[in-house]
Amino acid sequence: MHNNTAISELIEAGKWVSQRGWVPATGGNFSARTASGYVVTASGFDKGQLGTHAFIEFDHEGNRTKGSGNPSAETELHLNMYKLIPSAKFVLHTHSVAATVLSRVFKGHAINLHGYEMQKSLSGIKSHLDTLTIPIFDNDQDIDRLSLLVSDHHLHTPIEHAVLIRGHGLYVVGRDIKEVLRHLEGLEFLFSCELERLKLEGIQAGVQS
Repeated sequence: MHNNTAISELIEAGKWVSQRGWVPATGGNFSARTASGYVVTASGFDKGQLGTHAFIEFDHEGNRTKGSGNPSAETELHLNMYKLIPSAKFVLHTHSVAATVLSRVFKGHAINLHGYEMQKSLSGIKSHLDTLTIPIFDNDQDIDRLSLLVSDHHLHTPIEHAVLIRGHGLYVVGRDIKEVLRHLEGLEFLFSCELERLKLEGIQAGVQS
């Protein structure tokens, strides 16, 4: 995939994601792995109104090769996700209410989802009886340290679909733009269902990982 193709797909994805309210106040950042390296959204741009000027290009070693503006502080985490998951071609980082709240309500190191038919929207999940596990990492302004924690986790429990950063948001991966958007939409539906379940059952009784 060429850089221009990836940028065009991310611009359209930004409109779709923004319409759903998952990237408020210029929050979030998007990226893609390309034939020549990576493209990543620069900091401070409304994801619903992205243009080609809103992207920074990097080579395979993570060296900046093109683009103006400031790189997102979380660029290193994006690049690390690509190293950990060779099949990943896109990473979308979002800030929905459901994902952010659940990441704080669940005190453990993961959210385990089961019993939902919509789990099958995630690649590799075949049944509502399967357990879909999304790891949670404590937020850290030191992105290098956070990336190391994600890498250490991946060594013993490979990350397949996404990770949550506590009180921050969701990072979701996909092998193409259709898959990453399907994973994002499926997870957001599941997080909304789980949040409603906890409200109805009582948060104190229902929160565990």
